[in-house]
Amino acid sequence: MIGNWYCFFIIGWLIWKWEKINLIHNYHYKNVAEADKKAYTALMGKGAITIGIGIILTGIIDFITQTGWGDCIWRLFYRWIGAHDLCRDEI
Repeated sequence: MIGNWYCFFIIGWLIWKWEKINLIHNYHYKNVAEADKKAYTALMGKGAITIGIGIILTGIIDFITQTGWGDCIWRLFYRWIGAHDLCRDEI
């Protein structure tokens, strides 16, 4: 069975590297100029890959520790990314 992390990783890769903007709902990209398409797809693809990596790491940490620490770590990391605007430098 293919896990959610794998789906996020593959879709993120297709959006980022192959610029498959049609994999994103058209509501989100209908106002993106053609000149900004590369930066937009890079940002959205990296975001999807980050979610996929977070899902697999959460599962690994929870499996090893037999606790809910994986989820706590993922939530803190996700807030740290948002707090430091790490994904906003490309646009």
